[in-house]
Parts: sequence; C-alpha cells; structure tokens
Amino acid sequence: MIDSTNDPSHAALSDAEELGHEARARHDDHAVLKLWLRMLASTTQIEAEIRKRLRERFDITLARFDYMAQLYRYREGLKMRVLSRYLMVTGGNVTGLTDELEREGFVSRTPSPDDRRAWIVSLTAKGRRSFEAMAKEHEQWILEMFSGLDTKTVRQLYAQLGQLRVHVMRNEPSAEENA
Repeated sequence: MIDSTNDPSHAALSDAEELGHEARARHDDHAVLKLWLRMLASTTQIEAEIRKRLRERFDITLARFDYMAQLYRYREGLKMRVLSRYLMVTGGNVTGLTDELEREGFVSRTPSPDDRRAWIVSLTAKGRRSFEAMAKEHEQWILEMFSGLDTKTVRQLYAQLGQLRVHVMRNEPSAEENA
C-alpha cells in the first residue's frame, strides 16, 4: 500500500484542484489504483499545460499540432484513413482538420495512385516550416516540465511504463472475445 501521508508530492498538492484525479483516492485504496490516478493526473496536467502554451504561443490546438506531427514524420504523406488511425480519431475529425489546414496552406491533398477513393495528405513547405518552429518550442517545454527528474529516473520510468504497456496489451481481450 502507498502511504499518501508521507508522500512529499501529495503534501505539496494540498487541495482537490491541485490533486486532480488523485483527489479521488482514499488512504486505504490499493497502491495500483493510487498509481493509476497519479499517472492520469500527471498526464492531464502536462497535456493541459501543452494545450495552453500551443494556444498562447502559436494559436493552434493540440489536435492540429498532433496532426501536423504525424505528417512531419511521413514526408511522403499519409492516406487520410491511416492518419485517422495514427491519431486515434474518426475519419470525420481528420477530414475537418484537413479542410482547415489545407485552406490555410499547411497541407495539401493528392489522389492516391493506388486507390481512387483515397487521398494522400502531406505538409506543404509552409506547413513543414511552421511545424518545425512549434516542435522546437514544444520539445523545450517538455524538457522544462520533466527537469525535476534525473536521467536515471527518466530511463527507469520509461522502461517500467513500457513493461506496463506490454502487460496490458497482452492481457486485453481480443475483438473476438468481445463479440
């Protein structure tokens, strides 16, 4: 069991608003439940700060930033269906973002040579330059937010969360089991 009363980080975040999802935990809850709530609270807090900074600095949403990040990784472009899968959003969301970003000159759409019904979306030169500027600052924000952790701790957390992901993925019920 994790003892929150002796946790300096829990004491530093005294009110329910600062605790976020962790405020749901009780002192007698299982340690893994407390860990889950802390991970969720941390992710939510970091994501909210990134959203705020992207909006203030670049007048862009996190969804648009993530969209452009995927296209930046794939210089040759992506089919909209694949982009939708990578972003874990519906095709309608990708179509809406594509329409907006195309109007603003950040992306272009070309017909797929192997599928008449599909479009390939890629960043324009303007989109690439814009994303590179945002990504550079985004990286600095992440470095700043994680600067309280030493290199060894970062590596350990990374490895342990990787183990958790593998465990969870191996234990997910398959689609056939859910049918």
